[in-house]
Amino acid sequence: MEVRQVEVFVARQPIFDRDKNIYGYELLYRNGFDNFYKSIDGDKATSEVINNSFLLIGIENLTEGKKAFINFTTKLLKEEVPNIFNKQILVIEILEGVQPDRELINACKRMKEKGYSIALDDFIFEPKFLPLLELADIIKVDFIQSDKNERRRLAQIGKRKGITLLAEKVETREEFEEALDMGYSLFQGYFFSKPVILSGNDLPTIPNNYFRIIKEVNKEEPDIAKISSIIERDLSLSYKLLRLINSASFYLREEVNSINNALALLGLEEFEKWISLIVIKDISKEGTITENIKTSLIRAKLSESIAEEMGIEENKSEFFLMGIFSMLDVLMNRKLVDILNDLPISNKIKWALLGAQGELRDVYELTLSYERANWDRLLELIDKFKLKEYIIGELYIEAIEWANQILELE
Repeated sequence: MEVRQVEVFVARQPIFDRDKNIYGYELLYRNGFDNFYKSIDGDKATSEVINNSFLLIGIENLTEGKKAFINFTTKLLKEEVPNIFNKQILVIEILEGVQPDRELINACKRMKEKGYSIALDDFIFEPKFLPLLELADIIKVDFIQSDKNERRRLAQIGKRKGITLLAEKVETREEFEEALDMGYSLFQGYFFSKPVILSGNDLPTIPNNYFRIIKEVNKEEPDIAKISSIIERDLSLSYKLLRLINSASFYLREEVNSINNALALLGLEEFEKWISLIVIKDISKEGTITENIKTSLIRAKLSESIAEEMGIEENKSEFFLMGIFSMLDVLMNRKLVDILNDLPISNKIKWALLGAQGELRDVYELTLSYERANWDRLLELIDKFKLKEYIIGELYIEAIEWANQILELE
C-alpha cells in the first residue's frame, strides 16, 4: 500500500498577559482534509496531522518554550491524544461544540490528574458544562459573540472557582480595558496588532543615518564608500554591523574590524535587509512591540522564501523588505500610507503593502493567510501558483527559527 506524505499547515497566534508580555501561543492546524482523505474519518486524519506535525516540528520550537494552546475534537480527547505532548507546555482546549458525556469527562479528569492544563474555548455557561467547569484552569471568552453581561457573569464564575479568564477576539481599546476591569488575565485578538494599544513613535525619532543609508542602497549605483562613511560615524551602527559579521553565522576564521570589509563580506542585498531590520528594531523594544517586531521578521523571511519557491529570483530582497516594513503602522501608531510616503524604498514595495496587485502582493497575501490560519484563502493561492502545500509549513517554521536567532543576536 502506498503511503503518501501528509501535507499540513500549522500557524500560531499570540496570547498576552495583563502586562502585554507573551504568555503563549494558540497553535492552529487545518483539519479539513476532504481534498486528500475521501474515505478516512476526519478525526483520524486530524490525529495523524497532529502527530506528524507537532511531534516532528516540536511544540517547543513553535512556541519558544511558552504555553501551547491546542484544541482537540471529542474523539481525540476520549482517546487522550494530548498525553503525547509535554504537560508543562500544552494547554488542552476543549471546543464549545463538545458534548460532555461521562466518557469525555473521565478522560479529561485523567489528563488533569497527570498535570495537564485545560481551557474551555468560546465558553458560554450551560448546566451541562458544570463537570468541565470543575476541571478547567482557563475559560476563553469570545468578545465578539458574547455581550457585556455574559462577559461579566463568566468573570464572576471564574473568580469564584479560581479559574483564569482569557478574553479572545479583543479588537478595541475599550474591550481590552473592560476585560482588565472585569478581572481577565489573558488576552488574544487583533487589538494587539493595532496601533491603538502601542506607545506612539515617529520617523524623526529614528536616527537620520538609517534613512540616508537606505536611500543610498536603493540607488541604481550605490556608493559603498558613502555608506561606509555614514556607518563609521555612527557608533551604534558600527558596533551592530561588526557584531553581526563576526557572529557564528558567518564562520569566519579571523575577526573583521573594518566597516569596508564587513560590507564587502555581507554584500549590498543582505546589508539592505540588515539596515531595514535595525530601523524596525530601534523603534521600540517593549512588550507587544517586541512580538510585532518578531512578526515583521517572520513575514520578511517567509515572503522571501516563498518568492524563491515560486522561482522569483530577481530582486528577491524586495519581498524581504516588504515583510520587514509591513508592521510599521502598528509600531509607529500612524497610518501606513503616511509612513510609506516618508520611506526611501521602492514604489513596488509601497504599492504592494497598500494593496496593489502584483507578484509582491501575491506573496504577501500567501504569508498573511498562513500567519492568520486562513486556510481556505491559502489553498486558493497555493493552487494558483502550483506550490506544494507542505513546503509552506516548512518555510514558516524556518522563518520562526531565523527570527529568534536574529533577536538573540541583537
